[in-house]
Amino acid sequence: MFTGIIESIGKVLNLERIQDEWRLTLETGDLSLDDVKLGDSIAVSGCCLTVVQLTGSGFAADVSNETRRCTTLADFKPGTKVNLEKAMKATDRFGGHIVSGHVDGVGELVSFEIEGKSRKLTFSMPEGLRRYVATKGSICIDGTSLTVNQVEGNTFSINVIPHTQEMTVSGTYERGQRVNLEVDLVARYLEKLFSNEQSDKRGGVSVSMLEQHGFKRD
Repeated sequence: MFTGIIESIGKVLNLERIQDEWRLTLETGDLSLDDVKLGDSIAVSGCCLTVVQLTGSGFAADVSNETRRCTTLADFKPGTKVNLEKAMKATDRFGGHIVSGHVDGVGELVSFEIEGKSRKLTFSMPEGLRRYVATKGSICIDGTSLTVNQVEGNTFSINVIPHTQEMTVSGTYERGQRVNLEVDLVARYLEKLFSNEQSDKRGGVSVSMLEQHGFKRD
């Protein structure tokens, strides 16, 4: 589990094919690995990966073909900058929102404009994610917890303040940039509850049950 608060910007050293899958080696920059051991999870630009080797300057992780198909890891090459966050501890401050590190889809930066010292970024998203993205809701972009400002069709916009630009890879985004997207986990669970056809029969949560108790649809 992660919070979407990036701890360091890392750099890809190598992505090599080993038999039928891949080995990703990263330099972790300012990210301390003193408390990291083999088997621990680290989010790499929003993808939860397992540490399989600790190096002097970072770590290595195995990447499946499925992960490469469903994320931007297929775009990685030596020198690519990545957002890094270690899995949170139960005692950590929850500064962002609940992030699982399981990428839901890949978006693309379609436009950006400068607003004061901030950047307004507009991304496209896969059709299947549209129903989970809400104005003023949370979304995870390349592992960064951000607030959605506006949703129009299959696009949404966010504002990135100077601090976030400096501490994450968002400051380097250019038009056409592909990004990993993870929607709000709570939205997914709510959909599951409301879409269960047996919910009424079991006395669970349903739209009709909420209406009976005074909740109304817009």
